[in-house]
Amino acid sequence: MILHEQYRKEKVNDRKIIYYPNGTSRKGVLSMIYQNEPEKADLLSMDITEEQKLKLKQLFPHVFNEDKIDFEKLRQTLGGEVDTGRERYGMTWPGKAECMKIIQQPTIATLKPCKEESVDFDDTENLFIEGDNLEILKLLQKSYYGKVKMIYIDPPYNTGKEFIYPDRYSETLDTYLAYTGQVDDKGIKFSTNTDTDGRYHSKWLNMMYPRLFLARNLLRDDGVIFVSIDDNEIENLRFLMNEVFGEECFVGQVTILCNPKGRSQDKYLATCHEYLLIYSKTILPKGALDVPKSSEDIIAEYSEKNEKGRYRELELRNTHREFGKHNRPNLYYPFYVIKDGTLSLNKVENAIEITPDWDDGFEGCWTWGKVKAEAEIEDLVAKLVNGNWKMYRKAYASTPGEVARKQLKSIWKDKRHHTEKGQKTFNELFIIKEKIFQSPKSVDVLKDAISMTQDKNAIILDFFSGSSTTAHAVFDMNKEDRGNRKFIMAQLPEPCDKNSEAYKAGYKNIADIGKERIRRVIRNIDDEQKQDSAQTIRSDETKEKHRLDLGFKVFKLDKSNFTIWDGAIEDDATGEGITKQLKLIVENIDPYSSEEDILYELLLKSGFQLTTSVNEIELAGKKVYSIENDALLLCLDRELNKEVITEMAKKEPARVICLDEGFSGNDQLKTNAVQIMKSFGVEDFRTV
Repeated sequence: MILHEQYRKEKVNDRKIIYYPNGTSRKGVLSMIYQNEPEKADLLSMDITEEQKLKLKQLFPHVFNEDKIDFEKLRQTLGGEVDTGRERYGMTWPGKAECMKIIQQPTIATLKPCKEESVDFDDTENLFIEGDNLEILKLLQKSYYGKVKMIYIDPPYNTGKEFIYPDRYSETLDTYLAYTGQVDDKGIKFSTNTDTDGRYHSKWLNMMYPRLFLARNLLRDDGVIFVSIDDNEIENLRFLMNEVFGEECFVGQVTILCNPKGRSQDKYLATCHEYLLIYSKTILPKGALDVPKSSEDIIAEYSEKNEKGRYRELELRNTHREFGKHNRPNLYYPFYVIKDGTLSLNKVENAIEITPDWDDGFEGCWTWGKVKAEAEIEDLVAKLVNGNWKMYRKAYASTPGEVARKQLKSIWKDKRHHTEKGQKTFNELFIIKEKIFQSPKSVDVLKDAISMTQDKNAIILDFFSGSSTTAHAVFDMNKEDRGNRKFIMAQLPEPCDKNSEAYKAGYKNIADIGKERIRRVIRNIDDEQKQDSAQTIRSDETKEKHRLDLGFKVFKLDKSNFTIWDGAIEDDATGEGITKQLKLIVENIDPYSSEEDILYELLLKSGFQLTTSVNEIELAGKKVYSIENDALLLCLDRELNKEVITEMAKKEPARVICLDEGFSGNDQLKTNAVQIMKSFGVEDFRTV
């Protein structure tokens, strides 16, 4: 049973007493828990407010007084940097305050494994999560906080057509369960937004703000987010991203020529573009998002070739006149060239002296120091140009351990980025002419974005995953450059219209289309690999085989496997409200939950990733799950005994979790279990 933070805890005669929110014991009914009992496992998502406070406390510990923030001390610390005026530059809209409330409200939902819809469930590290992405982002906070290298999303563009999102902030899980038919529908519906709505832009911002805020938490410090958008919300999205990520972390706004024919139904101009807005979590150094040059780039740009590879000649003299002998005297020195072209840094009789002077007599400087020039003099060339001698260096396309890179431009107009290309790729994959998914992104748009991350082991998240183009791109990239990237797709099971081509083809919702696309990509790559392995490979071409992760685990959003104490239930004259709650103490596990459902909920809410290694072992005749080589031991047996407790403790794990039900009301065994754990140095022993 989980007790929310608002329940006050006190010690009375060495016993813990848990009170109701109003400070009383509610008709004398209270839960008495022995002090020596194990802690309760926390089944709520991460407390965002507490996390933000911890960050502030690390920077300014002195501004805290009894765990509360003293804003006067904070103002004194920051001085004039604190804006105390009423008029401030910024963005606001109806509902923004509610957005902060929903961000701070933890979720009690869980993610249940669905092996029958997965591929290679036990070994893969790729994820597809079906459900409302707001709840999913909250659930991922503990396990993936600061772990994701790249986020890509293609959210609803707010074009005046309907988009779906949870309407009631305090009931997002209930709303989702009703929407998907998992609970009785009592009128709780997902809201829609059209251009006739009085708060058309506000509702879109209310949908986006919490999701972007939570998404930022998941990014690594060097992480980057890419957001596709069109003209309808580009200005509002830019303001929103500036607020969530910081204006200083704006990377760029790419214009993509996605429809060269233009939309003929547009009122004034035939729109043929959309945008890719890019922000980083922290300010990145120059070159951090450069992409590898293609072989075509290298051949075109590096025309010369020697035993070291392809190269081009660049002038050694610094071409910026703000640098010269006057402020870089150590970079001003002569070279000597003999008639046969031999170079020397030492004066040679009858040799030609070359200095970094400009044609008008300005004394410039070299880009290399004398020590570097002497060490790499074989890569320097002297040439007579228009009657003047100049020095050039051989700039190689690549050096050992490095890859030639370039900056991508802010306009992408290559045919491979067209939406038409994305539609063709999708239809060929599904072997169908009808558009069962309208206008999927080109895989190459995603591949170019992924290339910018410069990380072959990246975790890549897409929480508006649609037809799973991002997953498709990850598979293709790993196949092409022997990478080991992993994806997390999240998609609402938005129903397909019964008259749509998708529904006619057997797909009831968008999530089903995304999962099927991933399966088809996996089958295609697997077939390619089988064909390659069947071919004869010359001995000089033999390479160590790269193992591609051709699988994905499917999880579905659902209510917790454990009944949560509901502080909203009030007592009545009959006492039925409290009686109902107290009954949950005894019967707190959903009878329809499988052991695997419980296992993954405890993993997720203990801060372990959903792809964490899980080994099933036997201790004292009981099944025990060993997580990450005994970092966590989970025993879900309903009949625990001293022997299994002792065997688990002997393995000295960082944490042990058991079911309350496993002690079957045996308080003595539970108390002894705490002492046994402590005797082996296991301080973190919890029950649920």
